[in-house]
Amino acid sequence: MYKILCLNKISPLGTKRFGENYTFAPEMNQPDGILVRSASMHDMELDESLLAIARAGAGTNNIPVEDCAKKGIVVFNTPGANANAVKELVLCALLLSSRKIGPAMDWVKTLKGQGDQVGKLVEKGKSQFAGPEIQGKTLGVVGLGAIGILVANAAHSLGMEVYGYDPFLSVDAAWRLSRSVHRSLSLDEIYQNCDYISLHLPLTGETKGMVNDSVIGKMKDGVRVLNFARGELVDSQAMLEALNSGKVSAYATDFPTDSLLGTENVIALPHLGASTPESEDNCAQMAVDQIKEYLENGNIINSVNLPGLVMAREPNTNRLCVIHRNIPGAIANFTLVCSKAGINIENMQSKSRGEYAYTILDVSGGELSAAASELASQESIIRVRVMDSTGQ
Repeated sequence: MYKILCLNKISPLGTKRFGENYTFAPEMNQPDGILVRSASMHDMELDESLLAIARAGAGTNNIPVEDCAKKGIVVFNTPGANANAVKELVLCALLLSSRKIGPAMDWVKTLKGQGDQVGKLVEKGKSQFAGPEIQGKTLGVVGLGAIGILVANAAHSLGMEVYGYDPFLSVDAAWRLSRSVHRSLSLDEIYQNCDYISLHLPLTGETKGMVNDSVIGKMKDGVRVLNFARGELVDSQAMLEALNSGKVSAYATDFPTDSLLGTENVIALPHLGASTPESEDNCAQMAVDQIKEYLENGNIINSVNLPGLVMAREPNTNRLCVIHRNIPGAIANFTLVCSKAGINIENMQSKSRGEYAYTILDVSGGELSAAASELASQESIIRVRVMDSTGQ
């Protein structure tokens, strides 16, 4: 029986996928896995029993990811599960940033009580909210992951000329990207040619504050910038100065800050990107499936701290899963230990990611518990798991 601690309320469409071999609750001693959405785990004491954490969402800033890797705890996220929800909000922001819909709605409310004069006042005052259509305009999508691709394809369908930039575009992503989307070879090409720019990047040391005064200076006059990825991608002070000067016509973001609030031509939304029931269901289902696959089969899908590795189970074998340091001679050492214990390796795969590596061995015969104990005692080994043919 696997035990799952749920730190936040998780959609029942996800938790019902656990089945009879699982128990889950908001309080749990010595859990095998944790499901989390927004709860902060940085001050939590992690039980030695803990094997995996799955976040029902994309970001993992609320999880001590590196500390988990050092302890052999796999951290999963659910990329793409909320992609459609964010895409729809970005399309909404394209229109909000163009047609001044928000200010227009606020102004109309001020006409309350004018009686029969409302119609005339509307016609007289509507010109102050005029804005351009998006059809025929150019959109630059920076980052062609799950969300960026959907935005690019949808914007093209709405009649926009779309340019995409992503130096790490995967083969799978390339297949999903419309052929009509232009592939930009540099960010400068996006900055210099696009009427609208939408950011879809992770927050890293390199991307933090990437939209600064220097970068904004390269953009077209009157550009409209959309940030529904991470607030810190944009230097807020530089953006405010650009808005005041007219260099930037509008800035739409899902990450409001005090300095941005109340500023003309800023469309600030309260982090609504994934706030749909469909998105919460999708994230929960993906998170549950991933944590089950790891607990039952040792397969790692969408980990943010350890290598991804999926290997089909060999029939009538036991499975040895080893999280270890990525050092020379590791595989040779595994085969040596197995050989000494009289174990036959039926199949084996290994993947590395930075300083960490993960190896799965399907084995038969010999003294498996002795081999696992010897491996676990070695300095380069972080965690060893043994599963029999039933997955336990």
